[in-house]
Amino acid sequence: METTNGSKSIFAGPWIQLAIGVVCMACVANLQYGWTLFVSPIDMKYHWGKASIQVAFSVFVLIETWLIPIEGYLVDRFGPRSVVVGGGLLVGIAWVLNSFADSLPLLYFGAALGGIGTGCVYGTCVGNALKWFPGRRGLAAGVTAAGFGAGAAATVVPISNMINSAGYEQAFLYFGIAQGLIVLIMSFGLRQAPPTPAGTKVKANQSARDYAPAEVLRKPVFWVLYVMFVLVASGGLMFAASIAPIAKDLKIDQVPVALLGFVLPALTFAISLDRIFDGVGRPFFGWVSDHIGRENTMFIAFSIGAASLFILSRFGSEPVIFVLFSALYFGVFGEIYSLFPATQGDTFGSKFAASNAGMLYTAKGTASLLVPIASYYAIQHGWGAVFGIAMSFNIVAALLAMFVLKPMRAKHFAASRA
Repeated sequence: METTNGSKSIFAGPWIQLAIGVVCMACVANLQYGWTLFVSPIDMKYHWGKASIQVAFSVFVLIETWLIPIEGYLVDRFGPRSVVVGGGLLVGIAWVLNSFADSLPLLYFGAALGGIGTGCVYGTCVGNALKWFPGRRGLAAGVTAAGFGAGAAATVVPISNMINSAGYEQAFLYFGIAQGLIVLIMSFGLRQAPPTPAGTKVKANQSARDYAPAEVLRKPVFWVLYVMFVLVASGGLMFAASIAPIAKDLKIDQVPVALLGFVLPALTFAISLDRIFDGVGRPFFGWVSDHIGRENTMFIAFSIGAASLFILSRFGSEPVIFVLFSALYFGVFGEIYSLFPATQGDTFGSKFAASNAGMLYTAKGTASLLVPIASYYAIQHGWGAVFGIAMSFNIVAALLAMFVLKPMRAKHFAASRA
């Protein structure tokens, strides 16, 4: 087991640990957010069909999320470093494997390895942040998740350029090796957080005790959080995985867009701006939730998300509208990766934060099952109908936050002090 004594290492400080976590998260972000750039080139080479190729994305997300409870247990039991070492190896191997995958089963196998590796990194870094910042969980989870949300922004253009100039195989190979190596190097700086000092005053909106995973699964408030997570995540994952095919189907992917002093093809501009807004939104809404409450922040963010999807469903074929409102949507979508971990940390305590956050994070895997379905549905009804369904999901989640989750958590906190 790794030492928890913060005085023995120059790395054992909250902000240093947060910075290490952000770098690690940024290096695995492309396994999810860069995937959309590879779908069409793979289909052009092998003609497997975009829906079949997108199954790899669902496999990746399912494995990434559904194994995080196990990885979270390992972090709670043995510390963060060894888990992230394994993750760094696997994310590198996954993209190297994708570079020569010549069959769907091999592509799916690479996705599975990438899912395990990304889950090791993601679950560890978020859980570690929750433990190091018990009083500012929204901000800490948001900053950490921002690495995953914005990490792809800096490399979208280089990856796209390499795909266009040297082929998607070279992009998988070189970026896979680089990402894996950086995670490995950074992992050796990770440290366990020291235990919370006895007698520390507990805030009114935090649990007075720690709940073990088995207890959490018996709490109705956990399942309300889970359903809300699935509702909001399904739309964001669909859009993230399919934004390139959507832009191509709307015939705007290569249309030049001039904004903020830059001129880029609409698709490249949208993906880059999406990642920036996604990354900024996570710590921003996490910080906001530390001040005005988790549920109030969820209601605001989910409502803005619904409005953005409505506009995209009606006017998304306009390149400038597509770029701006997809960015706005991702700016409020990404906050689920800060608000939900922070909410569960407040609700169920710090001791088992990595395991409990991992259980809640499996909702992302459940939501990913809708990605291939969305591709099939779009063929029959168009992407506007898919946006409409995602908009409805956001509205339902916003109402659940205010009128179901908020009173349930108030009762839960009162019971934890009884």
